[in-house]
Amino acid sequence: MKNSISFFLPTRKGSQRVKNKNVKNFAGIEGGLLALKLSQLTQSVSISEIILSTNDESCIEVALRFDDQRIKIIERPEELCLDTTPLTDLINYVPTVVNSQHVIWGHVTTPFIDGAEYDSIIESYFAALDKGYDSLVSVTELQNFLIDPDTGKITNSSGSGEMRWPRTQDLKPLYEVNHAAFVASVAVYKSLHDRIGNKKWFYIQDKLKSFDIDWPDDFLIAEAIQKQVINV
Repeated sequence: MKNSISFFLPTRKGSQRVKNKNVKNFAGIEGGLLALKLSQLTQSVSISEIILSTNDESCIEVALRFDDQRIKIIERPEELCLDTTPLTDLINYVPTVVNSQHVIWGHVTTPFIDGAEYDSIIESYFAALDKGYDSLVSVTELQNFLIDPDTGKITNSSGSGEMRWPRTQDLKPLYEVNHAAFVASVAVYKSLHDRIGNKKWFYIQDKLKSFDIDWPDDFLIAEAIQKQVINV
C-alpha cells in the first residue's frame, strides 16, 4: 500500500547508562518502558506493522505477551547490537526487515508519546510529502543561551553592549532533536543511508510530551511524571 508505514523499535542488551532500562519496572508497569511503548503503539490506527528489533530475550518475553498481529519480533544480528556499531549500519539494516514503503523510527525511552501522537506524526508526515518534503523529524524548541566552550562566546546571540543578553524569548528558536520520531520512506533509507532526508519537516513537540530517558536521573524524573501527571 502506498501509505503503509512500519514502526521500527530497536532495543538491545547491555544498556550502559540506565541498567536494564527497557524492561525494568517503570512506575509500576510490569515489563517497563518496552511494555508501555508496545501498548501505546498498538493503540495507533495508522501503523501497519511494529518491528521489535532486538537481541534481548527479556524484551522478546515482554513482546510475546501482546496479542496484536502487527507486532513482529525480529532477532537482530549481534554485530548490529554492539556499543561500537555505527548507527549507519543499523539504518542500512532497516529496509531488510520492514514490509512497508515508509518507516517511523522511535524508542522506548520516550514514554509519553502515545498512539494518538504517533497517528498525528504520521498524518503530518504524509501531508509534508504532499508539500515536497521528504521526511519528518520530531523536535523541541530551544530558546536559551548556548556557549561555545572553545571560544567562550555565546553562539546564538548577535547582540552587543546592553543587548548582549537579550530576553531568551527574543532569541531565534533552535530545534533540538528529541528522538520521539524519525520518519522517511524506504527509498530515502536506501538512497541516502539515513533515517531522514534532505528536506525535513520539523514536528514540534513540548518538553513534557517529548521527554527522553537518557540517564538514570531521567528515568526517575519520568517515573515521577508518569505517576503524578500521566496517571492522574
